[in-house]
Amino acid sequence: MQIFRPLVLALLLVLSTQLRPSVTTAQGRQSPGTAASRAAKLSAPTLDAAKRITAEQLRVHLTVVASDAMEGRATPSRGLDATADYLAAHLKRLGLKPAGDGGTYFQRIALGRGRVDQTRTTFELNNGPLKFGEDFLTARAAGAAEGAVAYVGHGWVFKSKNIDAYQGLDVRDKILVVSGTGLPKGVSQRDLRATKPGEDWEDADAYARRNGARGIIRIPNSRNLERWWRFMRNAADGGQFRPVHLAADAEDEEDGPNNTPPLPTVYPSARLLDALFAGEGLTGADALKAAQANEPAAAFALSPQKRAKFTVALDAETVSTQNVVATLEGSDSALKSEYVALGAHYDHVGRGVAVNGDNLYNGADDDGSGTVAVLALAEAFVKGPRPRRSVLFVWHAGEEHGLWGSDYFTRFPTVPVERIVAQLNMDMIGRSKQPGDTSAANRYLSGPDEIYVIGSKLMSTELGALSERVNRSYLGLSFNYRYDEPNDPEQLFSRSDHFNYARRGIPIIFYFDGVHEDYHQPSDTVDKIDFRKLERVTRTIFVTAAEIANAPARPLIDKQLPRELTGGR
Repeated sequence: MQIFRPLVLALLLVLSTQLRPSVTTAQGRQSPGTAASRAAKLSAPTLDAAKRITAEQLRVHLTVVASDAMEGRATPSRGLDATADYLAAHLKRLGLKPAGDGGTYFQRIALGRGRVDQTRTTFELNNGPLKFGEDFLTARAAGAAEGAVAYVGHGWVFKSKNIDAYQGLDVRDKILVVSGTGLPKGVSQRDLRATKPGEDWEDADAYARRNGARGIIRIPNSRNLERWWRFMRNAADGGQFRPVHLAADAEDEEDGPNNTPPLPTVYPSARLLDALFAGEGLTGADALKAAQANEPAAAFALSPQKRAKFTVALDAETVSTQNVVATLEGSDSALKSEYVALGAHYDHVGRGVAVNGDNLYNGADDDGSGTVAVLALAEAFVKGPRPRRSVLFVWHAGEEHGLWGSDYFTRFPTVPVERIVAQLNMDMIGRSKQPGDTSAANRYLSGPDEIYVIGSKLMSTELGALSERVNRSYLGLSFNYRYDEPNDPEQLFSRSDHFNYARRGIPIIFYFDGVHEDYHQPSDTVDKIDFRKLERVTRTIFVTAAEIANAPARPLIDKQLPRELTGGR
């Protein structure tokens, strides 16, 4: 971090010389008559403040946030910390109130991981020692197991579908060989959400714990075993960070009815599989192909003389990351105790598999676009008329790993969470599908004047109506509600930070441009951004947020979210 902070300050100096009001605005491209008629019902000072949000301003910020210097903004990483410093420096310049820990803009989140202690992590098959990283890898649950071995296919039991991987096989005191990690054929995520775990179905881990198994050997179902093994070896050796509060939850959730901890689990190499299945009716190669095709063979106990023994030992390590949080106090003595929350996730995925020699994933659209939009919104609110309600600005960390930052903020809010009247989330709002684009990967990318609006009508009729009224009266974007459908196969409603606000009863709007060919690729770079669109979407969000902040009453919640959109949560 120490070498990054001077870099950030230097970039800020560059920024201060480049930020000037843009003279060519999205609003200015409309005919004067159209603009005047659309704006007739909206506050003139609010519209003037919206003009402060410019394509050039957004471009300058994004050139910093999605630069190579930020190293892809993984959670945790020095690049993410440098981005947090960049945001905080601007918040301080704007005079916004810190709303993090201890009078800072940072809400700290403790992350922990268990690194494999290779000197104490062992595996023996028939008393023959094997080597970590060559013959086997481990999952994160520490523990020891010893016993006879049984192959149990996918390991699932699903009563209503007559699925029983065990067919009367007694697994007590055995080590189970399980094929893959996915659902068995004929079972969907919708089936899981519509039924009760432990009553209607059990996966291999739950069944093994309940029925007294000692440990699990899980066969990977990757179609590229070499690539999977390389990735998992690095992950297992270095460990995977996870928020400490979520790790505690996971242990609680994984515990069985008698508070049984998760079973120690290892992943076998092809060589270990061959040794396990030597002399059996199924070969190691057969078992691997079955896992890859999700068509496991019937369960059977391996030869009685075959015994496995392994120990998984972990060393704990703790670091921290942060959300970036600030507030602007409202002007109304009564309403300023309520908040309109504006948010985006400022993390991305860091470095990954190289594509055309590039392994740095800059994340310009995902979610550099939302990150700089919230920063531009903050500046517009500071310099525009002070709204009646307060405005809360949150840049969430760890979204790419499972909505970590928004989960943490809504569990441990730095303002009263019940006083947040709405949350507007920006996650990928800077890309456009161009005329003549026939790429299948861009099939659902929105056009230059289009944006997906998700969730605006699902909890509050009033919020949805306000959103549409603002759009009709202002820039007239094309709002696409495709992802509000309960049977949305992408389940986008539960895949970004607004979800954690919604599940706590806060009405939300999620703005999204659509998945595209550069999603989670090194090619998600600044040169692909449609800054005219980013300006227009951000201005629309500003006016929408101002209308919510100045409304006499908070949006009424009059609907219950469809269970299908919440992933059963």
